[in-house]
Amino acid sequence: MKKYTDSGKKDTRSGFGAGLTELGKTNKDVVALCADLTGSLKMDEFKANHPERFFQVGIAEANMMGMAAGMTIGGKIPFTGTFANFSTGRVYDQIRQSIAYSGKNVKICASHAGVTLGEDGATHQILEDLGLMKMLPGMTVINTCDYNQTKAATLAIAEHDGPVYLRFGRPKVANFTEENGSFKIGEAVHLQEGTDVTLIATGHLVWEALQAAEQLHEQGISAAVLNIHTIKPLDANAIVASAKKTGAVVTAEEHNYLGGLGESVARVLSQQHPTPQEFVATNDTFGESGTPDQLMAKYGLNTEAIVNAAKKVVSRK
Repeated sequence: MKKYTDSGKKDTRSGFGAGLTELGKTNKDVVALCADLTGSLKMDEFKANHPERFFQVGIAEANMMGMAAGMTIGGKIPFTGTFANFSTGRVYDQIRQSIAYSGKNVKICASHAGVTLGEDGATHQILEDLGLMKMLPGMTVINTCDYNQTKAATLAIAEHDGPVYLRFGRPKVANFTEENGSFKIGEAVHLQEGTDVTLIATGHLVWEALQAAEQLHEQGISAAVLNIHTIKPLDANAIVASAKKTGAVVTAEEHNYLGGLGESVARVLSQQHPTPQEFVATNDTFGESGTPDQLMAKYGLNTEAIVNAAKKVVSRK
C-alpha cells in the first residue's frame, strides 16, 4: 500500500496566492479583482508587483463579476477573489447572465468554502456552491485538495479558455501532492489502488480518504482512492473503471450531498455501471460556528466517517 506524507500543513488559499503571483510574472494578460479581502485571498503579492493590473472593487461582488466579464472582451484574463459564499450565492445572476451565458474567460476564485471556514458561521460558509456552479452550462468546476495542487490548478486555469470556478479553503491542511506537479483539468488522480471499495474524494476530504484507506487496510479492506479535483467535467472513465474493479463506492466532499460530487458520481454509475454507493457529505443542512476540526467531526466529514461508510457499502455488495 502506497504511503503519503504530509510535507507540512499549509492553507490552500496560499496555494492560490502563489499561483497568482507566478502568473503575474509570466502572463501579462492576467488581471486580478478582489472584493475587499485581499489579505484573506492571499492576493497581496500580486497587488504589490502589478498595481496596474489589480482592481480593488470593495464590497461590491456583483460589480466585480460584471467588470471581469467586460475585461475579457479586451483580451484580459480576470481572476476574481472573495469568499466562496460571496463568489457564488451573492452573485449568481451576474455569473449566469454576464459570464456563463456568453462563455466569458473569467476565473472565479473562491476561498473559505465549506464548514472549514470555521467560527464565522453559517452566513459565511457555503455548502451549495459546487451544485450551483456545475449546473451552469460551460462552467468548469475545480475543488483542490492541498497547497501544491491549488497552485498548479491556478496556473492551469489561466491556459483554459472559458469560465472556471476554482474552490479552495482557509485552514492549514496536509500538503501531500507533488510540488510543481502537473494539473490536468478533468483528469482524476489515482492515489491508491484497491480491490474492495473505491473512495472518491474532493477538496479537504482527499487527505481524509487516504487516512481512511490506511485504516481500512489494517482491517483487511482494500480501498482505492481517487482524487476528483475537477467536478465538471467529471472523469467518468476513471470512476467507472474503478467501480468495476471494486464493486462499491464512497464519495466524500465538504458540501451538501444534494448537488455535489456524490450526485455527479451517482449519475455516471447509474448510466454506465450501477454500483452500491455511500455518501460522506453534509445532510441538507447549513453550517454553524466552531473550529474546522469540530465542524468536520460534527457533520461527519472526516476519516472516521469515510471508514464507516466504506464498511457499510462493502456489506451491501
